[in-house]
Amino acid sequence: MNLGPLEIGLIILAVLLLFGYKKLPDASRSLGRSLRIFKGEMKGMKDDDRAADVRSKEPAQTSAPLRGEVIPPAAPLGDPVAEARAAQLEAEARAAEAQAAALRARAAQAAASGDTPR
Repeated sequence: MNLGPLEIGLIILAVLLLFGYKKLPDASRSLGRSLRIFKGEMKGMKDDDRAADVRSKEPAQTSAPLRGEVIPPAAPLGDPVAEARAAQLEAEARAAEAQAAALRARAAQAAASGDTPR
């Protein structure tokens, strides 16, 4: 649809006859405000769409609810220093348990005989 100069002139003449020369500046101003508001709303909708796209691209977190259970650590990765230290600590723990058992036995024996433990 091509509008030539004659058609544009007829449209301007019809607008002048409809609104009159006194109301035409107010009508133009009102039309300008309406267009500005419309453009602002369209920009806001585009920004909302972009934000929704960004949110939809983020991975959804679908993890199970947390429970109070302790997961044992995985097997060591072959660190010889850590393995040696763990073995040493386990040996010390066994020795401490044996010493505690011996002390309990002595205390039980002393309690049975009526002596106070030393």
